Amino acid sequence: MKKVLLVDDDAAVREALGQTLELAEMEPILAGSYIEAKDHISVGFEGVVVSDIRMPGRDGFHLLAEARKNDSELPVILLTGEGDVPMAVKGIGEGAFDFLEKPCSPKELVSAVEKALKARALVLENRRLKLELERGDAAARMVYGQSAEADALRKRVRAVARAGAEVLITGAAGSQTAKIAEVIHLLSPAAPHPFLKRSAATLDEARLDAALEAAGAGTLYLDEISVLPGAVQLVLLDRLESPGQVRILAGTTRDLVGEMEAGRFAAELYYRLDVMQVRIPCLSERREDIPVLFRDYVAQAAEQAGLPEPEVSEEHLARLMAQEWPGNARSLMSAAMRFVLGMPEEVQEAADLGLAEQMARVERSLLAAALGRQNGNATATAAVLKLPRKTFYDKLAKHGLKAEDFRR
Repeated sequence: MKKVLLVDDDAAVREALGQTLELAEMEPILAGSYIEAKDHISVGFEGVVVSDIRMPGRDGFHLLAEARKNDSELPVILLTGEGDVPMAVKGIGEGAFDFLEKPCSPKELVSAVEKALKARALVLENRRLKLELERGDAAARMVYGQSAEADALRKRVRAVARAGAEVLITGAAGSQTAKIAEVIHLLSPAAPHPFLKRSAATLDEARLDAALEAAGAGTLYLDEISVLPGAVQLVLLDRLESPGQVRILAGTTRDLVGEMEAGRFAAELYYRLDVMQVRIPCLSERREDIPVLFRDYVAQAAEQAGLPEPEVSEEHLARLMAQEWPGNARSLMSAAMRFVLGMPEEVQEAADLGLAEQMARVERSLLAAALGRQNGNATATAAVLKLPRKTFYDKLAKHGLKAEDFRR
């Protein structure tokens, strides 16, 4: 990584400086103007910029500004003619890495560029390490729960993130499909690039093209793809068939197959988007995660409201686990905010459930949550719950639970 974007409008000077850099085993990229140079500047540019200050049209200060806009840590060395030192000092104040007076000796040029390259290498390495840390931890940080279903969701997200193809994210209302899309992006090779979220209902052809362009080599998430206008569905299909770097993730809370069969969603687009699918389980399918989720949402709500975090009793959690939560994570977040604000609880018990069935549901959830906390260790879980070993195993069999399913 010894790339040097060398910009000077004087062809003779440009060639001479380029040869000096080549002799020092560097890779010069020669440009004669701001226009020629700017397309080489990006966040991922693995090198530095050396530019003359005085050039026709947009000068070295314009190029410095362009570099700062794209990447504030991209080193720019300014070349200044005799009497232009005050201008160069001004450039340092505006973020230039260094400046050299022309004509500069080969030794001075190479020394300054080597320092800039070392600084650039350190910045990029730190970014790489930070990104690896974020990517490696994204699923654990952002996909909550200790149930077998939550663990399976994390594994699925990690798998599709690496694949790089289009993904259809499905789930009931309130399942936070956009959050899962963001995790997929963070775990994918596109992570250094933008993650954009757009509501499919608001898109026309111009807005779609603008979003695709803004996403660049990153990820574009289309929320509730089922309501994408019919004409725009065909435009999106056309864009997907064209070569490009943007990765499309689409989310829906509706039955997209039903929408397709009813003629409201283009079959070609459905099959193009459904390369891989991630299904987010409902809260009713992973009740043992409700205590973990609720406590986390309470902490977030307390911070948002600027209030002390209230204690959540086991009895309160048990009542929450017995409810249906048709609004899934979003309704649980709302319940957490009401709890922090001291507002009355809105009970959402399942219709037609008797006391025995509600109690059975709570018992199963408590057993599963305890198994998760003990990493599937049956002996430790029975001890924590203060149950005789036979009684404990009878209850596991009654509720269809297996200790090994909770081992991580």
